[in-house]
Amino acid sequence: MTNSAITTTDTKDASLTTEQLMTLNEAFAADPVLKRTQNAISRVSVDDLAIDRHLATVLSTTVSHRIDDWKVTNQKKSGRCWLFAALNLLRVEAKTALNIKEFEFSQNYPTYFDKLERANYFLQSIQETADRPDDDRLVSYLLQTVMGDGGQWDMAVNIFKKYGAVPKSAMPETESSSNTGRMNAVLCSVLRRGAQELRRLSCAGDSERQDRAKALIIADVHRILTLHLGTPPTLIDWEYTDDKKVFHREGMLTPQDFLAKYTTLNLEDYVCLVDDPRPEHPKGSTLTVEHLGNVIGAAPVLYLNVEIGLAKRLAMEAIVGGEPVWFGCDVGPQMVRKDGLWDARLFDYEGLYGAKLTMDKESRLRFGDSAMTHAMLLTGVDVFEGQTRRWRVENSWGDENGDQGFFTMADNWFDEYVFEVVVNKWRLDPQLRRALDAEPVILPAWDPMGALA
Repeated sequence: MTNSAITTTDTKDASLTTEQLMTLNEAFAADPVLKRTQNAISRVSVDDLAIDRHLATVLSTTVSHRIDDWKVTNQKKSGRCWLFAALNLLRVEAKTALNIKEFEFSQNYPTYFDKLERANYFLQSIQETADRPDDDRLVSYLLQTVMGDGGQWDMAVNIFKKYGAVPKSAMPETESSSNTGRMNAVLCSVLRRGAQELRRLSCAGDSERQDRAKALIIADVHRILTLHLGTPPTLIDWEYTDDKKVFHREGMLTPQDFLAKYTTLNLEDYVCLVDDPRPEHPKGSTLTVEHLGNVIGAAPVLYLNVEIGLAKRLAMEAIVGGEPVWFGCDVGPQMVRKDGLWDARLFDYEGLYGAKLTMDKESRLRFGDSAMTHAMLLTGVDVFEGQTRRWRVENSWGDENGDQGFFTMADNWFDEYVFEVVVNKWRLDPQLRRALDAEPVILPAWDPMGALA
């Protein structure tokens, strides 16, 4: 519809009037409760007024089954939670194999290769969409989301399988790995300019110049990443002293050898279960998202859509069996960060504002009010008479909040705000395992299930 189709009468009837605003102001001023609430909100945090103090107090932080006996990690000012959570899962085995209680894989190492691979993946997507106009929705979305820090479980697996992993000492954090904003902004500009050039050459039909231009763009990205993050090691002269004061000299290892030597998890056996509550995506079906990935030629991001109750049961079984669980959620709602608590009823914003805010999980997903924003590790669960009651969570925000960085999640919060858990596919029943081989429903790139944790 063009602007000329909107009549003057339509615009006039839709506009806010002075009389309407006066009525609203008079009603507000006449309500003493609103005046007192206004005074309070102007001086203290709204969360301090909306919180259910009783609920925050009685939410126990103990669990019947707990795995963790280590310190949390810290992603600092970066969005690498998905990589931190994946490496935190892998380090459980590595700590045992090395006999070192406090061990960390380098988070900087997979960050480097994820960004390099993602640049290549982006440029490939730009070439595949070169016949579309600049303002096409998909092209616009690709240009908007070109280079962030977020990711998904399958994207982490792609990096580990291709590049392995190294101890933190082999590629420690840098200022830019812990504070990625400026580096990402520069990379975005380089890649968007590169996209412009590739689209221009594609219109001219010059494939040879396209290949040369792409190689030069990748070289620029490589140079920038290496300046910011350092040069990734190709060999590690690995020596260490374990917790029994025994010295080990392992010699030269490639990153692939290091990961294989100290972890035994078959990453291909793990599947990402999601709770997509929209009925057009049936439970028991597989889903994928167009242009979501990082390594060209690697396995695509694949989700198996299941009921949230099943996801909880399988996560519980894994933890009871001694295995932590990678999961993705909408981290912000109903959270007290300082105390490290989540409960779906922790804050009564409706009562405070006098406005209806409640939406169910499906509606929040459809209308942009909720999506996967953060990934962490489930390291404990409280089980009573076969039912889960609360969960212990290893976050990657340092040790200043919660129980030295570990958070407590009420079971009702899991229902509402957890969207995905990763479990071994052999925990699934045969019907769901067979579903993994079916052709997935392909969601558009901008679908909320394509959100990056």
